[in-house]
Amino acid sequence: MLPGAFVPANSTGNMNPSDALLILKQYPLFEKLSQGEYKELSVSDNYKEAKKGEYIYFEAFQHKNIYFIKSGRIRLGYLDESGERITKDILGPGDFFGQITLEKTDLNGEFAQAIRANVSLCSFTVDHFNQLLNNRPDMAVSYSKLIGLRMKRFENRLINILHKDVKQRLILFLRQMLQEAKHPKVMNEIKIHIPNYLTHEEIAHLIGTSRQTVTALFNEFRDSGVCTYSRREIIFSDLKNLIGS
Repeated sequence: MLPGAFVPANSTGNMNPSDALLILKQYPLFEKLSQGEYKELSVSDNYKEAKKGEYIYFEAFQHKNIYFIKSGRIRLGYLDESGERITKDILGPGDFFGQITLEKTDLNGEFAQAIRANVSLCSFTVDHFNQLLNNRPDMAVSYSKLIGLRMKRFENRLINILHKDVKQRLILFLRQMLQEAKHPKVMNEIKIHIPNYLTHEEIAHLIGTSRQTVTALFNEFRDSGVCTYSRREIIFSDLKNLIGS
């Protein structure tokens, strides 16, 4: 069983359809979506919000849906044979999850959990989405490109695990976090603060090592003045050294 009860995110399906369409159009994939196509997706009844820690998706129960993230951070994971929760990826605004292959038989025990407050997303069924893509070949091509980018990200992570040492993998991961940070704080024209939403164990899962190794490396970075880690933020004190490593 997953740690804690499985609690689906709250539906906000009474949102005004016009407002909901405007939100969906913020995704490049849907920016040219018409009102009629929006209605065919039946998305107006599937806007959801989640609090930190809530489970949004559990494949065994919601394997017919695909989700697009509007705001917040999502932990995508699965349970291993011992029942331990393993983090596969961390997703943010603009990302998507669920039955992304558009095959409802692809059941791998995946789950998605909000790891920060104020998570909001929309969802629709694979059947409705497939129908839209059949009618809009241009959108089908764009979606295929998004899937390709997702696969490339996983491929790059695997290559790093196979060919780079753990320290380099952690440095690359920190660079990625820095690049994806929406509003980093610059203090004293040197230190850069970004929000942190991951534990050492989750980072370890993502870069293919142990929690103890991640902790030791963060201690090394702190002692050398490169960066410091806390539950709320990561502070980069020597960005030039980090980038040049």
